[in-house]
Amino acid sequence: MERVEGIGGFFFTASDPEALASWYAEHLGIDPPPSSYDAQVWTQRAGPTVFAPFGRGGGSPVGRGGWGINFRVGDLDAMVAQLRYVGIAVEVDHEPHPNGRFAQLLDPEGNAVQLWQPA
Repeated sequence: MERVEGIGGFFFTASDPEALASWYAEHLGIDPPPSSYDAQVWTQRAGPTVFAPFGRGGGSPVGRGGWGINFRVGDLDAMVAQLRYVGIAVEVDHEPHPNGRFAQLLDPEGNAVQLWQPA
């Protein structure tokens, strides 16, 4: 069976797409979409990716828009400190998990963002 090899893009609506793309570039290091086909795009490091639908109840990393994104990070403490330094509220999950450590925040439009440092 042929299988997909990974996520080629993540597309969502925003009230101010340019400002939101700039926020992700400035605070999380994700390059904005290229303006031409020959321009370089953000490339993620190889690693695990979970594709997980959730029910509509609570207890999931899904925001009010019906989606949530989880970004792998190498040093959760450093990323949290960097975000908090510029006034971004980040909630670190202090419960131990076998697969790593997590933190949650909202982007400027209220979308759920989860940070994950794999174990």
